Amino acid sequence: METHPDIVDMRMRHEMAERATSTPQGQALGTLAFLTGIYMAASPWITGFNALSTLAVTNLIVGIAYALLMSGGFGRAYERTHSMAWGACILGLWTIIAPWVVAGNVSTTKTIVNNVVTGAIAALLALAAIAATHKAEAGQTGRGRTAPYTRR
Repeated sequence: METHPDIVDMRMRHEMAERATSTPQGQALGTLAFLTGIYMAASPWITGFNALSTLAVTNLIVGIAYALLMSGGFGRAYERTHSMAWGACILGLWTIIAPWVVAGNVSTTKTIVNNVVTGAIAALLALAAIAATHKAEAGQTGRGRTAPYTRR
């Protein structure tokens, strides 16, 4: 059973995800991303636009979702980690455009600066996580792709 191709493939993918997240850069990236998500969730109260309830609730929900996605708590396999980083990147981009999209008159200087800076940092951290998983995958086979499964 130890040599079954599916088990060997799962073990290789787990080791690849572990390699991407166990480096000091991977750990720093995860920590910065988690803190960015927490700040995003708390930013309406930190910067003082919590009276603009639609944007405050949006930032709270998106910040918590971003922190959970990027903390790695749910993604212990390459496919999940990679997909969640893309989802986190979309959340960062949403944060940038949210002051103009959510209902109500919430596009003040404070909200725009806060959301654009926080969203840009969130998107860049998510892109860095995507790059780290690609780098770990490239290190796995030396060609940038995982070896295909072949039956013998």
